[in-house]
Amino acid sequence: MAATVIAGTWALEQLIKLQHSQPFLVQRALQRLLDEDPDLRWSVVVSAYLDEEISLARAASLLGMHPLELRERFIQKGIPLRLGPVDEADAQAEVDALRSWKQENRSDAPGAG
Repeated sequence: MAATVIAGTWALEQLIKLQHSQPFLVQRALQRLLDEDPDLRWSVVVSAYLDEEISLARAASLLGMHPLELRERFIQKGIPLRLGPVDEADAQAEVDALRSWKQENRSDAPGAG
């Protein structure tokens, strides 16, 4: 049986409406879509970063990258850098990213583990 192609803005409008009544259903579907399509995930995260909805650290976390790696990639692609957290959640994301980085470096150090 061939898959039915759903195209058009009406499908997006219906998802937005469904988000109000069944948010977990829509969130699960979006998460699956973003997990399966790295190009879409990159585009969504970079767009949120450019719209100042998330910080560089949060963007890196969502993309599974270290903030310094993402910063370098942004520079290569000409994406403007905004340094510093947008809000308390982003500040916490930066702290968590730094702690994770420090932990990884401790376990990689000679004589560790």
